[in-house]
Amino acid sequence: MSPHSAPAASSREVLRYTAFSTDPGGGNPAGVVLDAAGLGDDAMLAIAAELGYSESAFLTAPPEGLGEPGRAFTVRYFSPKAEVPFCGHATVATAVALAERTGPGDLVFATRAGTVPVRVAERDGALRATLTSVEPYVTEVGSQDVREALAALRWPATDLDPALPSRIAFAGARHLVLAAATRARLADLSYDFERLEKLMLRLDLTTVQLVWRESATVFHVRDPFPVGGVVEDPATGAAAAAFGAYARELGVVPGESVLTLHQGTDMGRPGVLTVELRPGDPRVRVSGAGARIPDMP
Repeated sequence: MSPHSAPAASSREVLRYTAFSTDPGGGNPAGVVLDAAGLGDDAMLAIAAELGYSESAFLTAPPEGLGEPGRAFTVRYFSPKAEVPFCGHATVATAVALAERTGPGDLVFATRAGTVPVRVAERDGALRATLTSVEPYVTEVGSQDVREALAALRWPATDLDPALPSRIAFAGARHLVLAAATRARLADLSYDFERLEKLMLRLDLTTVQLVWRESATVFHVRDPFPVGGVVEDPATGAAAAAFGAYARELGVVPGESVLTLHQGTDMGRPGVLTVELRPGDPRVRVSGAGARIPDMP
């Protein structure tokens, strides 16, 4: 079935939005089900699989006392292969979809990773959502695991940037951060899907975040996502949040910074993710625009 067709797995309305772009042909598309009450895990997974996007979001009633009625929700995220604890681009897509119906303002989402506040504002005629991550962490990764990741990616170790050491970073989901020494290295992505998937399952990774630093605050990123059944994620908000935590933890950027991440260019779906670090707050804010994807005739 075409990813542009409405899934038949459920009679629920499945909306399609892109995140981190105002162009429906850019950014990362996500399915959004604003009323998933009564849908079981299998039904949600079937919708996500039939839609074929890297993730889809499913909204139900919030835990009691979470927030203002109509502005607070429980959200679950499914890739075509499995549930994931948190997904940034589907969060942005969902927030924009809600704002189109109830207006800009503050939202709060209860996710498997924790509570995620989101603020939606209108700027230059476009809606833009800012999510605040759960508290992140950054951990060492074994040299043998790095070697296995490089082997799966078919990258020689000399193609890594020594100024950006490999780490596992979390801000709602775990990501292995590997930094390319050149833009050409980042652009050339042809990896062993099953080998990388096996490593990622063992390390409990959601994506591998491949990074190239253009300037002090501008980065280009790519995210292989074989554990989700997708070769590459076009724009990855959870990984952007994790990378913000990584960059701050390792002193790559100051503790108060605004970073720009370009993603999806090599896939023909360019998107822009803004990452904000604030002093005194360990959480990471990730912002991006969103747009409804028109229904195909």
